[in-house]
Amino acid sequence: MSLSVSAYQVPTDARESDGTLSWDSTTMVLVELQADGKTGIGYTYGHQACATLIQDKLTGVVEGHNALEVRHGWLKMVEAIRNLGRPGISSMAISAVDVAMWDLKARLLDIPLVSLLGALRPAAPVYGSGGFTAYSAEQLTDQLARWVDEGIPRVKMKIGREPDRDLERIRLAREAIGPDSELYVDANGAY
Repeated sequence: MSLSVSAYQVPTDARESDGTLSWDSTTMVLVELQADGKTGIGYTYGHQACATLIQDKLTGVVEGHNALEVRHGWLKMVEAIRNLGRPGISSMAISAVDVAMWDLKARLLDIPLVSLLGALRPAAPVYGSGGFTAYSAEQLTDQLARWVDEGIPRVKMKIGREPDRDLERIRLAREAIGPDSELYVDANGAY
């Protein structure tokens, strides 16, 4: 099994924010594992340092490892970062590689990943996540209403940056999506 990792900084179309953070780009760290002509992919959103950690610490653990022994590979990665600290960047890096390992195993066995993991339901409900606090009222309502119009019956918006505005933003969102769609809010730890 061989591993390659890359990081991509993707600019957002406009400034985005939630209850605790504001940003104008997102960094995606992509892991590709190859074995027997198949490729598994995994990713995480995080700092470029995740890719550096994968390259410097985890690649040597994973390369040459039996692609079907995912749990053992995960344990070896956790062992490799022992003195770096388990939460944060280390866990994000391990997660990206772990997902790629599971994806590769499913591809090698020629079965859907959901079957390999053991699906509990025949389908999973989907929801649209956005509604950033940096959005104007029009941007918020346009985005959420568009998703509902496109057949997504559940939407999530961000709150918490300006608590005095939250109830009004929620009211506008509810009006935009109608009474039959589910509306979720996420303050991202702001309260």
